[in-house]
Amino acid sequence: MSTPSADLETVARVSGRIRGNVERVIEGKSDVVFSTLVVLLAEGHLLIEDVPGVGKTQLAKALARSIDCTVRRIQFTPDLLPSDVTGVSVFNQNTREFEFRPGGVFANIVVGDEINRASPKTQSALLECMEERQVTVDTKTYQLESPFLVIATQNPIEMEGTYVLPEAQRDRFMARVSIGYPPTAAEMAMITAHAGANPLDDLEPVTDAAEIRKLVGIVSQVHVSEPVQRYAVGIVTATRASSELSLGASPRATLHLVRAAKAAAALQGRDFVLPDDISALALPVLTHRLLLSAEAALGGRQVADVLRSLLGAVPVPSA
Repeated sequence: MSTPSADLETVARVSGRIRGNVERVIEGKSDVVFSTLVVLLAEGHLLIEDVPGVGKTQLAKALARSIDCTVRRIQFTPDLLPSDVTGVSVFNQNTREFEFRPGGVFANIVVGDEINRASPKTQSALLECMEERQVTVDTKTYQLESPFLVIATQNPIEMEGTYVLPEAQRDRFMARVSIGYPPTAAEMAMITAHAGANPLDDLEPVTDAAEIRKLVGIVSQVHVSEPVQRYAVGIVTATRASSELSLGASPRATLHLVRAAKAAAALQGRDFVLPDDISALALPVLTHRLLLSAEAALGGRQVADVLRSLLGAVPVPSA
């Protein structure tokens, strides 16, 4: 069943407004903004990794402000507790009953700033939230509202005071992007634009939670043919068989890759996924989940290099 063209026009119109809004703050990085929208419409979560000062938190805040829905920011620090993230039950002396006080994760968009500065135990508090969109505290389960998107920023693990994200935590993130330094022209424009005030201060919402839920529904109807599905599975299977990788991609990674490709196709006005959509998203969706073997690491190989080699070896379907 094909997606009606009117629905695809709605995706283009609303996503165009969001992109325009975000790019007022993050200039010269349209590819990063596109990846962020893909993750939003594919109901995933985004990990932004880069050195300090390139706009990781600005990107997360700009997206949050562009959508008229609830937003919470969690500053991850070494002394942050799991209960600060999920919430805690507190005994009320007046009612003689326990009351649940929601943690920072109870919002449509959760901005986790510098997630790898918290302990692995606190990082793991996000596992259930991100996968099942619910929180369990003292045997009672609380549902999280849709849309629910975690945008986490992290500094490279070589920096002082950082912890490596556990494999299970990394696997919950649909994609990892790196902003990088801006082009010279964009950095010059930034000096002028940011000199008087922060552009975030003037950012107004251009859509709301209800409309995002509608777009998510449209994206879910995008068609993925069996050859394209087989291509996605072939790429993921190749990571598991590679001698240069000690940890390949999980079945969850396959699902994330296909869902992200459906969102990318819809954003480009198509109601079907092309093999090019899969291959274009393979690096941001898979790289952060893979671990090099000891031999490959000693040989100076990078995960991205290995994945590119695997992509070149997997046969691309003609349709």
